Amino acid sequence: MNPFRVPVRPWPVQRRPPSRSGVAVRSTPAEPGAGARRRLITASLVSSIGDGVYVPLTMLFVHSLTGLSLTSIGAGLTVAGLCALLFMPVAGVLIDRFGGRRVLIGLLALRAVGFAAYPFADSYPAFLVIALVVAVGMWASSPSQHALIGEIARGAERDRLLAWDRSLRNAGMGGGSLAAAGMLAWNGNAGFIGAALLLAAVFAVAAVLVARIPAVPREAGAPDGPRGGYRQVLADRPYLLLTTANFLIAFGYTTQAIALPIFLTRDVGIPDALAGAVFALNTVLVATLGVPVARLTLRGRRTRTAAAGAVVFALSFAAFAALPLLTGGTGALVAVLAVAVLYTAGELVHSAPAQGLAIQAAPDHLRGRYLSVHQLSWSVCRTIAPVLLGFLLDAGRWHVWAVLAVMVLTGAAILLCAERVLPPHVVSSTRKAPAATPAQEVRT
Repeated sequence: MNPFRVPVRPWPVQRRPPSRSGVAVRSTPAEPGAGARRRLITASLVSSIGDGVYVPLTMLFVHSLTGLSLTSIGAGLTVAGLCALLFMPVAGVLIDRFGGRRVLIGLLALRAVGFAAYPFADSYPAFLVIALVVAVGMWASSPSQHALIGEIARGAERDRLLAWDRSLRNAGMGGGSLAAAGMLAWNGNAGFIGAALLLAAVFAVAAVLVARIPAVPREAGAPDGPRGGYRQVLADRPYLLLTTANFLIAFGYTTQAIALPIFLTRDVGIPDALAGAVFALNTVLVATLGVPVARLTLRGRRTRTAAAGAVVFALSFAAFAALPLLTGGTGALVAVLAVAVLYTAGELVHSAPAQGLAIQAAPDHLRGRYLSVHQLSWSVCRTIAPVLLGFLLDAGRWHVWAVLAVMVLTGAAILLCAERVLPPHVVSSTRKAPAATPAQEVRT
């Protein structure tokens, strides 16, 4: 089976009823076909390889290319990340104005330029500018790509495309990490200069692939521009519930990269090399099982399935907390891998329906603003997670897992509460969305 072939079902053309004036309104334009979707997920795979090269080596990468101290680099990356968060509302406006496709092309090109410029960052101000360019491109790419998925697919097809996107992104991240490890074997700065040029080329190729996706024409009778703006987003209580739930459950995802390696080596006592096997196992399982599990989750309600994934997360946290009670040896390693599989199961069950909820609940004419607000739940979580999880790890062996379990279970409860106020087509993939109208009412 070709992993780049996205199964596409023909979409029935829904004709809209005549307007009150008696003039028939043209039907919704057909979505781009399988070729466009293959280009999108191929671009996602390519860009994720770049992320896999850059993310694990960020500090070392910048230090080798610029010669700056690690303290100044860390401070600069933090400032750049915070400034990128402030850019997110602007990204939402741009997406609604120009469409997810155009904005994503610009962001990928921006990242290509940023990485190509890194070898020439010979001063601290130059480094800050390049770091800001790269951070903006990284943070704003996710809502732009999800907005594009919302433009080229509808209903359950969006969920399937999201599943392919997530699976291939995990595969690309894994491949990029292996490439990064190989570049470390080069002598001097040659490997890092090569990495910078590779990253620039990777994101340039991804931008070209997205540019080859046909633009989706605006639906006849749709609003000429966004109405309501961020006031409508902030007044949409069901969507804010989804965003709040995602913020709490997102801490479960940050655990693997931040808290788990320290916990396994310090408290469980397994070797450093074997701690990396947990990350590798998670990457392989998500890459191979993401699409099949997503197909199963489409059979139920998105809210309940996402909440079930959060409950599995909580169970895995309880199991992690019990690992220090085991004695060392092969049995401890088997137990660690078993709990890692349980943790990955929570991620697989939660991720697809949670992403589907965020996109399906966003009205078409304000999709960029809605998804930018939802992306902030991820971005803010990743910004404060190192401080919170570091404090909890210092507090004791079980504290971090107890707090994380409470957070994800609270998120699951919020999802179940949101189910009662969300439209039926958002909750269930078997329900069709109503025809769009020029004026969108605010859900309260």
